[in-house]
Amino acid sequence: MLALTNARLVLPDGVTTGGLLVRDGMIAAVGVVEVPEGAEVVDCGGALLAPGIVDLGVFKVDREACRRGGIVRVGLMPDQSPVLDDPGIVQRAALVGKPDLWIHPIVAATRELKGRDLAEMAICAEAGAKAVGTGRGWIADSAVMARVLAYAAGLDMAVVTHAEDGALTQHAVATEGETATRLGLAAAPAVAEALAVARDLMLAEEAGARLHIRQVTTAAALDLVRAAKRRGVAVTCGITPAHLHLSAMAVSDFRTFAHLSPPLREEADRQACLAAVADGTIDVLSSGHDPHGPEAKRLPFADSAAGMAGAETLLPLALMLVRDGLVSMERLFAMLATNPASVLGVDSGTLAVGQPADLLLLDPRTAWRIDGEAFASAGNTPFHGLPVEGRAVTLWKGGREVIAR
Repeated sequence: MLALTNARLVLPDGVTTGGLLVRDGMIAAVGVVEVPEGAEVVDCGGALLAPGIVDLGVFKVDREACRRGGIVRVGLMPDQSPVLDDPGIVQRAALVGKPDLWIHPIVAATRELKGRDLAEMAICAEAGAKAVGTGRGWIADSAVMARVLAYAAGLDMAVVTHAEDGALTQHAVATEGETATRLGLAAAPAVAEALAVARDLMLAEEAGARLHIRQVTTAAALDLVRAAKRRGVAVTCGITPAHLHLSAMAVSDFRTFAHLSPPLREEADRQACLAAVADGTIDVLSSGHDPHGPEAKRLPFADSAAGMAGAETLLPLALMLVRDGLVSMERLFAMLATNPASVLGVDSGTLAVGQPADLLLLDPRTAWRIDGEAFASAGNTPFHGLPVEGRAVTLWKGGREVIAR
């Protein structure tokens, strides 16, 4: 028995002072609790006790980076080597991180992610897959996408999509606008995202499927998601801190650490994304963890790999939204834990009796400076050198301590 006392509990309806009991890896009591005789007692000292983060849509599993970032579960994208399109590969991926980190594989929607033949979703679901994904790319063939959504609907699995029309974004490394023009970078119009979102929303509505758009980063696409939600379409969407805190200006010096997919947007779209976080249109905040070493990043911008290391900075960058008054602490952890767990269909993401004791003790006021060179993973972060606040103090996975106090 583990008793956590003197904590500020991040509950779905607000932050309250109290404690939490853990028995056999599960939450046994929350709120005003009596400490049983013989229980191990942890005095939280008034720190925040929240659900452990569920990071939906990572491309690489870095266990130490996740520990430092307060992440207890990850939804692993199918873009692996080999691709997650076979039950044996899916099963192995699901077992790699246990017991400290639970990996929930997202099975490829099509074989080898080529956008043609459907993968064996049902067999892969039995092997441990928790969602279906199109990976880094968009399925161009609408007939194939319609079959993917229909198949996934029958399995009650969410389809995680990448929302960019591939015909418009082919060879592009930036968003059309002043910055891309000035630097002479191959660019695609921001409307490529809205076109992809519109098609996938219509097909999902027709199929009655659950659709999760992994990143929505433009005002036009966000308007489409809002309208679909009002119609009752089972759609959720996510974003990374980079698209909330940075605009296309971040690549002005050909800074490859800011080469992302989708690319950073113009300031008006960034502001629209912040508004969508505030009004609840955006459901999930994830790291987009896709680290690359110097051999892939220290190249001319157009030749560099798209992606960033995000696991270790997700928490402090997310807490900036609370300090800026955009969201409450409980709403933030709905985006970081409750909602991504719901998309994956796993019992986690909230401090409630009967849930796994996936717990994060954090100090939101600890000041530090982001140093990519000190990361556990390849440190290609566009936030290198940024002063931030907030760090994980202790992490428990199923009641088992992962970060030592």
